[in-house]
Amino acid sequence: MQRWVICVFFAVACEIAAAQAFDEAAMKVRLDQVASSHSGKNAFMGTVLVARRDRILLNKGYGMANLEWEIPNAPDVKFRLGSMTKQFTAALILLFQEEGKLNIEDPISKYLPDTPKAWEKIRVADLLGHTSGIPEVFETKGFFSWAMSPHTPEEELALVRDKPLDFDPGSKFAYCNSNFVALGSVIEKVSGKKYGDLLRERILDPLGMKDTGLDIDGLILPQRAEGYMPGEDGLVSASGPSMSVPWAAGSIYSTTGDLLKWEHGLFGGKVLSTNSLKLMTTPGKGNYGLGLMIMEKDRIKVIEHGGMINGFTAFLSYTPQRGIAVVVLSNVMGLSPVILADGLLDVALGKPVTLPSERKPVLIAQAALARFVGVYDASPTYSLTIARSRNGLTAQETHSPPLDMTYLGEQGGHPRFLVPLLSDPSSLLPVLTNPEIEFVPDSNGSISSLIVHAEHQNILAKRR
Repeated sequence: MQRWVICVFFAVACEIAAAQAFDEAAMKVRLDQVASSHSGKNAFMGTVLVARRDRILLNKGYGMANLEWEIPNAPDVKFRLGSMTKQFTAALILLFQEEGKLNIEDPISKYLPDTPKAWEKIRVADLLGHTSGIPEVFETKGFFSWAMSPHTPEEELALVRDKPLDFDPGSKFAYCNSNFVALGSVIEKVSGKKYGDLLRERILDPLGMKDTGLDIDGLILPQRAEGYMPGEDGLVSASGPSMSVPWAAGSIYSTTGDLLKWEHGLFGGKVLSTNSLKLMTTPGKGNYGLGLMIMEKDRIKVIEHGGMINGFTAFLSYTPQRGIAVVVLSNVMGLSPVILADGLLDVALGKPVTLPSERKPVLIAQAALARFVGVYDASPTYSLTIARSRNGLTAQETHSPPLDMTYLGEQGGHPRFLVPLLSDPSSLLPVLTNPEIEFVPDSNGSISSLIVHAEHQNILAKRR
């Protein structure tokens, strides 16, 4: 009897293990399919890594790291991270707080004594959480031509130091690179060392991140990807600012493998104390923590951040409950990596993902499209313009390019269309991937409003 029970237990265990192995194998295939679906016409080129705790589910390059030399992307290719740099800067600040060298509740004037009077109420915490009210330095007149040559952090902050604050410190959230340039200066004042040296000494070397560093002008970096921008006739090489300008707000380069080490180190207690990590990952205004965005997907906490800089787009997300890390590094500047990262996370969470190529459009007469054309207002600052195009209809947000819409048919008598991506006006990055637009007719059959249906939210917009 005992032998029979042991045999049955062993057989069941083998079946469970086989099922899990099959599910993981199927998931790996699906992850690759999702990533590959974005690489058509070089809309996405880059590297992708998806891991569940210590198990790598996908780690692969797509497209070319350098089109001129036809060098393919691979997991060891290095990419600029842009604003993903901010989480490293935030971690250094919190390390100094643990050591008693600063307190994030202190006014920044304690560490930067030459700050203007208007900044006297700004705390270090306000810089970390983008609630300082300091104007965005990148939006100052003539900034991008000015930024093409090297500058010191002091010269950069001088561009905004005499401008009035956009709002009272602590009262609002407004994502602003000026905050993290100032934080880099705080780090150097407190430590007496260079930001890049501290980054390597306190974070990169202890975690074994040998393929990560602070980029500087003229650096010869083996296996570096070339950055590209979409042009009228295809991709063109991107030019950008001196790397001294984004600095502590956006000048780090890395690889997918090194960023997995970072996630495991940060959330594995190898970088910060439990209390510091909690501070960093607790959402404040704008769902922003300290150098990180904190979101939810199906009631699962997702900690993420993206970055864009002269030909590169990067996105990194981590779900502490599931131990799932998603890294997308692209050497084509655009929104495709954001959509891709969201789809990869869905697959890793076991959610069904329907690719645009798998969604069959429903035919609709061209003459029937005119009834949808118009401007729809969701708020005083957010509207959608629906317009005719050669292919059908497009949806366009303010300051964004038009996106093709795919007709899906009617549900409950209401026509519905699919759009690849729309912005969430309350969020740092566009996060509404593959939303559906439902057009709502009034009692006379005329379209009076639309509803954008996206995960966890619906946005109503009324026709003007």
